[in-house]
Amino acid sequence: MNIQAMMKQAQNLQKEMMKVKEEIDSTEFIGESSLVKVTIKGTKEVVKIEIDKSNSLDADDLEMLEDMIVVAMNTAMKKVDEMTEKKMGKFGNIPGLF
Repeated sequence: MNIQAMMKQAQNLQKEMMKVKEEIDSTEFIGESSLVKVTIKGTKEVVKIEIDKSNSLDADDLEMLEDMIVVAMNTAMKKVDEMTEKKMGKFGNIPGLF
């Protein structure tokens, strides 16, 4: 295989990787706990936080709600990492790409 063919193959691989990364970045992931639902993009940008309004909360419940938000956000972030690993893992671990 000559160097030009290798470069062409590398360029095609890079294009495919960028396409997959863009797909992940534009996907929304949802993390939930009992009272909280968090939606984030694949870029890990928070899009929306929803709190179940059917439950009335008093001051004592606010600390619990904060913990639930953390759990929901971490769950959503984990989903981003899982999909990224699933879809980008086929390209191997190439340092410095993402």
